[in-house]
Amino acid sequence: MLTLTSPVTDINGIGKTRAEALARVGIRTASDLLWFFPRAYQDRGDVREIAMEQCDGYAHSFVLTVATQPRNARLKNRMTLTKFRAADEKSSTEVVFFNQPYLATFFKVGEEYRFYGKLQRAKSNYVLSSPAYEPLGGEVPPPDLVPVYRMTEGLTRKALEKAVHTAIDALLPSLADPLPAEIRERRKLCTLAYAINHIHRPKDKDALRRAARRLVFDEVFFRLLAVAVCSGSRPRDGGIRFSDFDTERFLSCQPFKLTGAQERVIDAICRDLGKNGTVPPMNRIVVGDVGSGKTVCAQAAMYLAAKNGYRSMLMAPTEILARQHFADTEPMMKKLGYRTALLCGSMKPREKAQVLRGLISDDPAEKIDMVIGTHALISDGVKCERLGLIVTDEQHRFGVSQRAALSDRGDESPHILVMSATPIPRTLSLALYGDLDVSRIDEMPPGRQKVDTFAVNESYRDRLNAFIRKNVEEGGQVYIVCPSVEEREEELEDEGGKELEGILFAEESQPPLKAAVQYAEELKNGVFSDIPLAFLHGRMKSAEKDAVMLAFARGEIKILVSTTVIEVGVNVPNASLMIVENAERFGLSQLHQLRGRVGRGARKSYCVLVSDSESENAKKRLAIMKKTCDGYEIAETDLEMRGPGDFFAGVGQKLRQHGDTGLRLAASWQDTETFTEADEEARLMKSVDPALEKEEHSLLRKAVLSSVDTDYAKLN
Repeated sequence: MLTLTSPVTDINGIGKTRAEALARVGIRTASDLLWFFPRAYQDRGDVREIAMEQCDGYAHSFVLTVATQPRNARLKNRMTLTKFRAADEKSSTEVVFFNQPYLATFFKVGEEYRFYGKLQRAKSNYVLSSPAYEPLGGEVPPPDLVPVYRMTEGLTRKALEKAVHTAIDALLPSLADPLPAEIRERRKLCTLAYAINHIHRPKDKDALRRAARRLVFDEVFFRLLAVAVCSGSRPRDGGIRFSDFDTERFLSCQPFKLTGAQERVIDAICRDLGKNGTVPPMNRIVVGDVGSGKTVCAQAAMYLAAKNGYRSMLMAPTEILARQHFADTEPMMKKLGYRTALLCGSMKPREKAQVLRGLISDDPAEKIDMVIGTHALISDGVKCERLGLIVTDEQHRFGVSQRAALSDRGDESPHILVMSATPIPRTLSLALYGDLDVSRIDEMPPGRQKVDTFAVNESYRDRLNAFIRKNVEEGGQVYIVCPSVEEREEELEDEGGKELEGILFAEESQPPLKAAVQYAEELKNGVFSDIPLAFLHGRMKSAEKDAVMLAFARGEIKILVSTTVIEVGVNVPNASLMIVENAERFGLSQLHQLRGRVGRGARKSYCVLVSDSESENAKKRLAIMKKTCDGYEIAETDLEMRGPGDFFAGVGQKLRQHGDTGLRLAASWQDTETFTEADEEARLMKSVDPALEKEEHSLLRKAVLSSVDTDYAKLN
């Protein structure tokens, strides 16, 4: 009997080899199959006529009758070609298949089939090459909406669909719904069983919308409850109260005058820290562009914690970013009389032990007032006496349970301050930061120069290479960002098709991807063979990434070819040129963040967006990047044009399977009213049962906890 925890090998037809392929896309149990949502849907019910087709590069449906006997032919490269003619009422096309000789006996003259593929024009004829096909005329018509899944080598669409359908048929009849019935009824949501069935097997577009809305609601609702649940039953109404808020000495150590926005944020932090002990601790996020000055606000909070006799912790997503924070913070705090330490996984045991002693000691010779580190801060054995403040940088890179675990390093309920370099539209704040008070830094420090932005196509390549060389020869450094790590990173067996606009997400016909690894090798062995060049991507080990980034920061590497792993990275003031390949593949907010990696020093800086896309939508997006540097204007435009996906995660997956946020569908959902409804219900639930400890909420608690990803390796 198949259960939710059954390994996929318990399903007929799945042996060791296929199970290994499924594991590569995150499917190990029968339950994983239910929650492995399609990344797109083909609308095969939209049937076109051959004569009316514009050959626009999209896959479409054609209902055709086989007109000639299929024949096989052997080609010189030992491939087999199967071809025949098929016709609708007005015209005909040649249909061809490669290396599928058995199809010559499958298709029968005079019988009708629905084909789905890209029609091409060959002189005066049409050709339909390797289309999907379905016989018509049976008792059950084929579905109009066909799911498209993320694939990997060794896995076929039919095998995956069969496994998903087997899991649905076996598990849905007894699947418990964790969402309380009163919430479902109040918000007019379908059952979980209906949602799972119709997200995989939608009977029509309305059923798909209903299913997706329920699943989006769950994702956001669970996320908003996760912090409270992961913090256990610890009371949150005994916040530490600070009393000394004199920041004059701290501000005198700054090499610049704070902006009005920074002053407003620090004032809000002081108000939070000064609330009396019957009020919950501070739970605030500081959001602003790269370079807007979020870190100094966090440093001010850490200074106030030390001034009031408490310790603070700052957790960064990567070691190199933690070391940068330490290098910026330690000298200043030392001048102010406070001791700062670094705690990272790569440190020697003796160094770690010294830091751990300093976090529990009151001896002035070894006492540590503030510690900056990576996920090592939440490892076993880390304890911090009088922990009054926790700061997390780029909080979306950490799982909810990791942030909750950081709070458990102390004995009291510490204040929480998080930072994010992604300006978020106000309508999305609920989904991402519903449990946090939001402070926005909406002005840049004086002297921060504007980065000139250009959009070009492949015809500018020679001039672009000359511009790269000119920047390097003048002493600058260059980022080249590619949307994928390696070639063929796009889903295998991708049958194309225009994804359904207005249901979940929209897709455009796009040029091929530039891949970081291959492109770096091409440049290194070709046009820039005389310039120090390296590549960087998220699949590299942390130590390898850090070594490359440090070499770039020191100026030893002049050109860095990378994926978006550098979107949040170290400050390299000498970097003066950002080139983004396949710019049409990125959201505006992501492009804005990448652009923010240059223009941080004295050099005049530039951003060049390279795209061969003919899409009017893509051209409009790139024009906006040329026009404005306002992160919030860009964020609002991005939400309007693409939906919220790029605020939740990076580029590279159409429907992203996120581990760090737990948001699989919400990242592509455009109806922000669903987020508001989930927030309202989460607030109501937290007011009556914040830790979900009541018996009637046991299923909900289990679902919330299972939605939280604690695997740090998946976050990079």
